Amino acid sequence: MFDHMVGITEPICQKLDPHRADMTIFDTSGIEAWMTENNPKYANRIIKQLKAFAKVNNLDKSYDPYKTAYGSMPTHAASNQAIQQMYINGHFCYAYKFSIITNKLGIVRDITFYNKEFLNAHPDIIVEKKLASLDEDKSLADSKALLPVLVDFFQKHPLIAPKTFLGDAAFDTIEIYKSLFGEIRFEKAFIPLRVKLSMEDNGYTINENGVPCCPHVPLLPMKSEGSKSHLKSKNPTMKFVCPKMKWQYNKADKTKRRVCHCDNPCTTFSCGKMIYIYPGKNLRGYPGVERVSEEWKETYKIRVNVVKSINHFKDSFCVANRKTQNKKTLHADLLLAEIAQLVTVIVANKIHQHQYIRSLKPLIA
Repeated sequence: MFDHMVGITEPICQKLDPHRADMTIFDTSGIEAWMTENNPKYANRIIKQLKAFAKVNNLDKSYDPYKTAYGSMPTHAASNQAIQQMYINGHFCYAYKFSIITNKLGIVRDITFYNKEFLNAHPDIIVEKKLASLDEDKSLADSKALLPVLVDFFQKHPLIAPKTFLGDAAFDTIEIYKSLFGEIRFEKAFIPLRVKLSMEDNGYTINENGVPCCPHVPLLPMKSEGSKSHLKSKNPTMKFVCPKMKWQYNKADKTKRRVCHCDNPCTTFSCGKMIYIYPGKNLRGYPGVERVSEEWKETYKIRVNVVKSINHFKDSFCVANRKTQNKKTLHADLLLAEIAQLVTVIVANKIHQHQYIRSLKPLIA
């Protein structure tokens, strides 16, 4: 039923705003279950014991009882293996994990539960715990789950073909970029960098945002002239020009030409140095859009929509803080909350009150 309603609401989203509907925003979260492991006393008891152990054995400050506690706790709840240990919202807990896909309008497009059936179908996403970093565990697990979820989603909805993907830094891997652009055919991917870019030595430096810098002044970024190229090869390129280049207008023949005003030019050409970069050779550095552009800054802000949607389902639909540990109940509660939002979209469209597509309460008031 949920997938059927996604198909019904997609034309509505496209009609309201094709640009906003043409984005895929991905995130993971979990519904904390009512069980012993989520009682603060459970974790505090283990941490207290580890602190006492460190004191007795005179361990130095490099010993972290919190990380050790995380590593020593079981990967799932004793009473229900479907309730997994997670690190969400700055703390670790035991929750029923799921992933969610929304568009820029904040309308849910897909929800995938990381249950036994899904894990059996995609065994590669299971990640062993690492004691070194709680964040690393979450990032690695999320990155492994992304592509299977997206592939399953687009197989269920072949007519939905967004061009833009938004995700967090956990997805900043070469393999994911290649799959997003190659297999799934996104045209742009807004993913923050986790680690610094590494580039080939071409006689100039590259800053942390992938922008080439002046060969004589390594901290001075060159100016972008967009991604439209007139090169004979017709390959997609990004063009950067000397930061001290200015356009000059010739009144005689009514033409404009580039003139470099650098006191210490790095080339003999009067227009200054020009650098062409092929995005396809470094998708991390150039994921279909310049990382320092206004488009990047304005678009990535939108990722908060998926966080708002998750909080909306948890709080407004009372999915969070449920006193249950039954996975079927948690599954049904979240699924019904998602269906309720899609019903809201359909009703708001029918009565031409599109400002309420994500607001059930004022719609029925």
